[in-house]
Amino acid sequence: MKKLYLTKYLQSQFGKLRDQPIEAMIQAAGANELDDIDRTAIDHIAIAGLLAPLLNDQSLAAGLVAMDSAYTGKSIKGVVNACDSGGLAVIDCAAQIQAGMAHIGLAIGFEKMHPAEGRLDSEKVGGALGTAAHRDDLFPPFTFPHAFALIMDQYMKKHDWTEAQFAAIPPIFYDNASHNPLAHMHKTKAPVTAEAVLESYRLFSDPELPLKLFECSQISDGWARMLVCDDEGLKTLGIAKADCTELCGFGQATDSLSIQSRGDRLLEPVGAQRAFDRAMAMAGAKPADIAVQEVHDCFSVMAALSMEITKMAEVGKGLQFFLDGHAKVGGRCPVNTSGGLIAKGHPISATGIAMIGWIHSQLLGKVPAELQVADAKLGTTLNIGGPICSTVVTVQKPA
Repeated sequence: MKKLYLTKYLQSQFGKLRDQPIEAMIQAAGANELDDIDRTAIDHIAIAGLLAPLLNDQSLAAGLVAMDSAYTGKSIKGVVNACDSGGLAVIDCAAQIQAGMAHIGLAIGFEKMHPAEGRLDSEKVGGALGTAAHRDDLFPPFTFPHAFALIMDQYMKKHDWTEAQFAAIPPIFYDNASHNPLAHMHKTKAPVTAEAVLESYRLFSDPELPLKLFECSQISDGWARMLVCDDEGLKTLGIAKADCTELCGFGQATDSLSIQSRGDRLLEPVGAQRAFDRAMAMAGAKPADIAVQEVHDCFSVMAALSMEITKMAEVGKGLQFFLDGHAKVGGRCPVNTSGGLIAKGHPISATGIAMIGWIHSQLLGKVPAELQVADAKLGTTLNIGGPICSTVVTVQKPA
C-alpha cells in the first residue's frame, strides 16, 4: 500500500455560528489558509453534511463545493453515515488514493444545527438525528439521549457502577475544553465539577433512567477539513513531511442498526471492535503503543465503552480508566484532550475530521501547551455513528 499523509488541517470555532450559512462554511473549509498551495491540483473531494437535507434544505453539498472555481469539474462525493460521516470522508479520500484514482484528496465535514435567527428548534434537531436510528428504537422527540440512557443504565447494572462514579468523566473533558479556544464550551459560567454534573438537569422523569445534561454532547455548528496525500501529492503541493502525520491505519465496520437485535452484544459492539482491530493491524501497532486518543463521547457512557473497545481496559472496567486518572493530560493515555464531543462540541459531520485533526495536531506539537501530550508517537480516533452502529477508526504517527 502507498503511504498516506495528513496535512493542512483546519477547523472553525465550534458552537453557535448563526451568521454563517452552510455555503459560507463550505467555501471557508475549501479555501481558508490554502493560499500557499495549488488547490486545482486536488483530485478528489469527499464532503459530509448529514443533516443538511433536513435542517438546511440542501441535499447536494458536493455541488456547493464545486461552486469554488478551483474545484469545478472535480471528483466530488457526498458521504454520510450518521455521526461518523467525517471519519468516512477522510478514509474515502484514502481509498481513492490507494485505488490509484487520486494523489490528493480533500475531506470536508460541516453541520449547521442552529438557525440564522431565533431559538434552536431542539425537537426538529432531535427528530432529524432520530432518522439515524431503527424505527423500533425511536423515542420521539429525542431518540438518541433516550437510547444512550438505556445503554448507560444497562452498563451500570451489568457492571455495578453508579451515576456518581460516571460523573467523574465530564469534568475531565470540560477542563480540557477550557484550554481549547475553538471548543464550544471553552468558557463556562462556573467550573464543571462532578457535583455540578450530578446537579445538572436530568433529561428524563423516569427515575430509573440515568443521564444528565452535562453528560451529553453539545448541539454545535462548525466545519473541519483535512488534506490526504500520497508522496506524489505532497511533492505536487510542495508540502514537507515535517508538516504531516502519516495515516498508518484505518478501519470501518457497521453493526445492525436495531438496538434490540443486538441484545447483550450492545455493550461489546462487534463492528466497533472489528474497525479498531483492523486499523491497528494495518498500522502494525498494539494498544500499548497508543499515546493519545480522541473517542466518540456523544454521551459519557461511550467514553467508558471506548476504553474497552481500544483495549485500554477490560470489559466492564472502562469507567475505572477515568476514575484512576489515566485519561487526563499526563496520564497513561490521555483521552479527548480537545474537550471531546461533550465539551469541544459535536457538529455531527465535522466531528470525525476534527477528531483526526486534533490527533494530527497533537503529534505535530501544535495544540495549546496545557493540553499537549509529551513525546506522543502514536494517536488514534474512534468515531461512532448512530446507536454504536457504524464506526471509523484511524491511527496516525508523525511522518
